[in-house]
Amino acid sequence: MKKSILQRMAADAEIRGDTAQVPEALDKALPSRRHSSPVISNVGRVLSQLTEDSIISLDPTKVERSPYKDRFENDEEADKELEALKLSIASEGQKIPILVRPHPTKSDHYQLAYGYRRWAAVKAIMADAERPEAVKIKAYVRDLTDRQLIEEQSLENGVRENLTWIEQAMWAVQLKSAGLSHRAICPILGLSEAAISHLFRVTDIVPEDIVYSIGRAKGVGRPKWTAFADLLKSLNKAEAVRRIVKTPEFKQADGAERIAQAIRAASEISKHGEGKAQDEIRDFALNQRVFGRMKSTSSGTTVIIPKKEAAFARWLADRMPDLMREYQSADPAQ
Repeated sequence: MKKSILQRMAADAEIRGDTAQVPEALDKALPSRRHSSPVISNVGRVLSQLTEDSIISLDPTKVERSPYKDRFENDEEADKELEALKLSIASEGQKIPILVRPHPTKSDHYQLAYGYRRWAAVKAIMADAERPEAVKIKAYVRDLTDRQLIEEQSLENGVRENLTWIEQAMWAVQLKSAGLSHRAICPILGLSEAAISHLFRVTDIVPEDIVYSIGRAKGVGRPKWTAFADLLKSLNKAEAVRRIVKTPEFKQADGAERIAQAIRAASEISKHGEGKAQDEIRDFALNQRVFGRMKSTSSGTTVIIPKKEAAFARWLADRMPDLMREYQSADPAQ
């Protein structure tokens, strides 16, 4: 509820052009919690700063995404939301500017601090326009350090109501990769150190490629992700999950069903024994004639030669000393 009120107040003020009144309104609306919430405090601070900035029109192609990615790509739900925003901006115009900084290495270019969805929507409009050069994006431009860029980007996340638990966890990974400690991440995300530690408890175990394959997983919270991480403590289980994420059934499912399928895949390994996930069978075949079969398991490797190929078995046994010497000479470390 708190986030919803803040979001509506900020958006209404931007549309009317009276952002300077928002911090005062926040004080009146939530006087007892003004200093206890970093999100509320930051909203007032940033809206006050924006009143000092001028809105300019930029070429959307000269704006690049932030180097710190806080959103999942190739997410069907996010794509639908983006299409709706594109239609809204195309019919009503861009009401709220984005925030950018001058690009640190490219002249006459900019880096996005926040407003990714608005920027993506305007770029989509530009791609469909008859005169793309006429399409511009409204922006505030401010000199920002990397740390300030992260803080501004996190502020937008703080007032978004549709940020899922795993999106928040992966954003924390980005913050940590930028050199921030757990304690420094706390005020940025508005979470306790215990909550931050729990985010990393999951992201340290669940491989990034599996997280992004599952996607935002709307409606899936900490308990299910934690249970999934507990199952994936074995590498064999992660490989089992990687096999099912390639199936059409997985790709066509929504986020909640995807993680359910991933949990079932990891659970099946637990039921039948982890060793079986390592089983590998290879046939020694030539021109459709099978001379033998090699089976590898967690406990070792077995070669089976059928009775009808007894002559091959004797030949292999006679050649074995030469094969071992050839192997050892090829790799002395062995």
